[in-house]
Amino acid sequence: MKILVVDDHTLVRQGLAALLRDQGAATEVVHAGDVAQALAVVATRADLDAVLLDLRMPGADGFAAIGEIGRRRPELPVLILSSSEDPEDVREALHCGALGYVPKSASPEVLLTAVRMVMAGEIYVPSQMLRAGETPMRGRPERGPLLELTPRQGEVLEALARGLSNKEIGRKFNLSEKTVKAHVGAIFRTLAVTNRTQAANAAQAAGLIPQPLPSGSRDGE
Repeated sequence: MKILVVDDHTLVRQGLAALLRDQGAATEVVHAGDVAQALAVVATRADLDAVLLDLRMPGADGFAAIGEIGRRRPELPVLILSSSEDPEDVREALHCGALGYVPKSASPEVLLTAVRMVMAGEIYVPSQMLRAGETPMRGRPERGPLLELTPRQGEVLEALARGLSNKEIGRKFNLSEKTVKAHVGAIFRTLAVTNRTQAANAAQAAGLIPQPLPSGSRDGE
């Protein structure tokens, strides 16, 4: 995997790079010391798999950087690593398009889990904030958010809800797996859910796919 690490502290970048490289010899870590460098890398490295971005750097708006990366490379997942544990920052980062948020107080294992999740197109939210009810990923989505999905995202959601994997969805619609992951991530953000089961439940609740029959039920009974 190829990951862009964006942080204004050299020691932090080097530490993150060492942690990520320990996950396998095939891992390549690209460094950027500020948002301008990061955008230049994003523009020239089409092989990146994810961006690990510090939210607060001198002279930069981290939230705007998330949006700019998303505009330039919508298929590229962004994971925020920040010293801030303010729930408002978490909400705003996800609203701007990040697929995950990890506080710098988290353990290396938590960070690696978050990296794997966002690369799979899922959303990572700190568990302590989930327990406190401080994330936007709450409640059952109603029909309204489904109307905000693009036609393609609606098709991907229906396929996802029917149990198809990203690879199967890609074959069905002639899309790359990276593009499918980008669509899945956008669906999660729009529906305010964190995993495929919740997205499928939202699709069923809205009538996009039929509700499963109760156990023991049969047509005509």
